[in-house]
Amino acid sequence: MKFLLLTLITHTPDAVTGATESPRQRLRRVVDSARLAEDLGYDGFAVGERHEDPFISAAPPVVLSHLAAVTSRLALFTGVTTLSLLDPVRAFEDYSTLDNLSDGRLELIIGKGNGAAQAKLFHVTTDDQWDRNREGYELFRKLWDSDSVTWEGRFRPALTEAKALPRPLQPRLRIWHGSATSRESADYAAQQGDPLFSANVTYPIEPYAELIDHYRERWAAYGHDPAEALVGAGTAGFLVTGTSQEALDIYRPIFEARQTIARKFNVPIVFDSVEDFAERSSALIGSPAQVLDKVSRYHERFGHEVIHLSADADGRTEAQHYDSLELFQAEVAPDLRRRVPSRPLGAERYPSGDPRSGDLS
Repeated sequence: MKFLLLTLITHTPDAVTGATESPRQRLRRVVDSARLAEDLGYDGFAVGERHEDPFISAAPPVVLSHLAAVTSRLALFTGVTTLSLLDPVRAFEDYSTLDNLSDGRLELIIGKGNGAAQAKLFHVTTDDQWDRNREGYELFRKLWDSDSVTWEGRFRPALTEAKALPRPLQPRLRIWHGSATSRESADYAAQQGDPLFSANVTYPIEPYAELIDHYRERWAAYGHDPAEALVGAGTAGFLVTGTSQEALDIYRPIFEARQTIARKFNVPIVFDSVEDFAERSSALIGSPAQVLDKVSRYHERFGHEVIHLSADADGRTEAQHYDSLELFQAEVAPDLRRRVPSRPLGAERYPSGDPRSGDLS
């Protein structure tokens, strides 16, 4: 199994102290988190894309390009790239540049996005976001695969023998399709032969399991080898400590602060206590043995090879956050890496060490 740290770069008061960082401080902490992830041996780091409060993650290629400069091994992910909002040509230019700067460590997770700000800022609504996402994906792929593209669609001007630059380092970029509830996204990922990344954060396991089942069914229906299907899944919270009670005590004010924020932004309230959250959600909160058991149970249902954990301290002290990440790597990750086979990520996909070879593991 492979492990990513993910940040959506939330910009809210600290759950315990109430202090609010400046945007500069918050963004610098993302850089520190990526350095820490590499130092501790995590496999990748993901940066989300949101265009509304309480997030300041509007420009993932900018953030990831900085992270590429201060790390050397981590696979660099988006989580997700909202292609429905972007000009596919501009998105190609940004991510092809990042692919070169990162020596082929880039992987994208794409999604249609959601939220009221999309309509206000980009004039993209629930009526057309799926069509925009699909069209954006198809043009993005063409631009990546060929230096001469002739194309016509609904949402941007047509192209005639267009050459988008710079040309990417990786001949075939791995693009995951992120989905929280959309069967259309799961079906489209299967049709394209791409991996699926299930959000797996808001509800208990079953809706996400059904979505992954649908993806695997459609994967086979489109004629792909079932063994080649690739799935990732998120986690709703993360804190590993020596005992379960210690973890619950530390996480309780964090959970309560998150409930307050959820009510403020009209996010569904699904779990009524931190104990309920730790038990029924995908959150990994507890002792190493408890966390190992939960990931194993989820893997039995999902068959996933990659999970993401929170890159952010989220109300914990820096020492508590570091200890949790280190304890996971020391006492949880080794067993999961051994028991769950997983495919390489980032530049490790290329056994020759040169993405230009096109030879994949």
